[in-house]
Amino acid sequence: MKRFLVIAALLGAAAAPLAAEAQPARLIPAQAGRPVPLSRVLEMIGQQMPGRHLNTTMGDAGGRPAYFVQWQTPDGRVMVIVVDAQSGRIIGRQ
Repeated sequence: MKRFLVIAALLGAAAAPLAAEAQPARLIPAQAGRPVPLSRVLEMIGQQMPGRHLNTTMGDAGGRPAYFVQWQTPDGRVMVIVVDAQSGRIIGRQ
């Protein structure tokens, strides 16, 4: 019985870091302030390239919070534009 309790405690301790990693990354505001509002990011993208916004998710790009914006061009292509959430700069396109 004691062996079972020890094994259960070890498994629980090992699973705690995994559960923390499974949770979505939380946006921690930069020292300078809050992330750039999504509305401003979409406005900036719209000024640089024609098309329309399909979807946006938040994530991590190179250790920094980022917006992953799905954008559809007038010819129907869908691309993902990666925008640094703290500076508002486009840092990649896929």
